[in-house]
Amino acid sequence: MGGTISGEHGIGLTKSDYISMEVKPEELDLMKKIKNIFDPRNILNPGKIFPGR
Repeated sequence: MGGTISGEHGIGLTKSDYISMEVKPEELDLMKKIKNIFDPRNILNPGKIFPGR
């Protein structure tokens, strides 16, 4: 239908396995880098979208 797997609240644990269907690897890498800038100690929702970071 042309929609997206996410709404305005982001990807939840249930949908995290499917994010690669919508987001390119380089885009996901950019998201990880941005999160690291604002949360370098990984204290905000650790392991939610980027496990093993």
